[in-house]
Amino acid sequence: MTHFAMAASGTVVSLLACAAMAQTGAGSQNPSTSSGQGYPVRPIRIIVPNTAGSATDGVTRIVAQRLTETLGQQTVVDNRAGASGIIGHEITMNAVPDGYTVLVSTSAGLVINPLLIKVPYDAHRDFTPISLLVVSPQMLVSHAGMPVRNVDELVALARAKPGQLNCASPGFGTSNHLGCEMLKTMTSVNFLHVPYKGTAPAITDVVGGQVQFMFNSMPAVYPLAKAGKLRALAHGGTKRSPAAPEVPTVAETIPGFQCITWYALFGPRGVPPAIVARLNTEVVKMFADAPFAQRIVDQGQEPQATTPAELTAYVRAESKRWAEVIKRAGLKPDR
Repeated sequence: MTHFAMAASGTVVSLLACAAMAQTGAGSQNPSTSSGQGYPVRPIRIIVPNTAGSATDGVTRIVAQRLTETLGQQTVVDNRAGASGIIGHEITMNAVPDGYTVLVSTSAGLVINPLLIKVPYDAHRDFTPISLLVVSPQMLVSHAGMPVRNVDELVALARAKPGQLNCASPGFGTSNHLGCEMLKTMTSVNFLHVPYKGTAPAITDVVGGQVQFMFNSMPAVYPLAKAGKLRALAHGGTKRSPAAPEVPTVAETIPGFQCITWYALFGPRGVPPAIVARLNTEVVKMFADAPFAQRIVDQGQEPQATTPAELTAYVRAESKRWAEVIKRAGLKPDR
């Protein structure tokens, strides 16, 4: 697996591009598209199964902007949030596999959801892998007034007050929630998981002290920690982040602990290999651009480009890893 880097900036979704997609028939397919010859000849739609302004949306807009520049066709970000990401995945699954509708999925959408809830797709069968994009360590943060400054002190406090501390998350079954469960099971402490309907209200309540701590993506919470509104205790990556070298990994205290979110590019099943290869090449090229790469590294995320085969293996390995976490935590799938 090759490690590269990405960057963050906005991409304005063009209404003219959306109209052009409708006029040219986004679902049509022709021999040149099937072979990859001349691709792309019209705008590309990237489905994001999350709301605008989410971490997934931010990464996607960076990628979309660069693809617009390098492919010579507008790349349109289409936010299709809802039903724990199922809506966006189902739209992509049912799209014509011509390379003009692709998806930025996450560890939640293709790994955790299928393990915990009923989904209308098979993560390993119904999508064409293109490339991994970004790995984002989950940062463990606490209310700024908490009398803890590291993982050891948090665990000690939770052990001294069993069942009295709360760990927030954007919802049941998210990687944030599973970070709480891993911390609980790997340290044999007892605290309460408090699910919210989204990331923003969860962060707000940790800042306000209504909930004591949480795991969340670094770009969302690290600026608040630097401003003194939260306290960064550690993060769930495998190594310290260049963006926050003073923040240790949880694994430095609890060996084997890993809590990350990742984003990857997929198409519906059956996208022609030539088109997959073209998109994969563009992803590898954009992450090999050092200035482009450094901007995303500065946010605390780890850009990574892979081959389609490497992405396939990675998703299967992640499915196995999270299945073990869910089993140890005693979480029951909602079927």
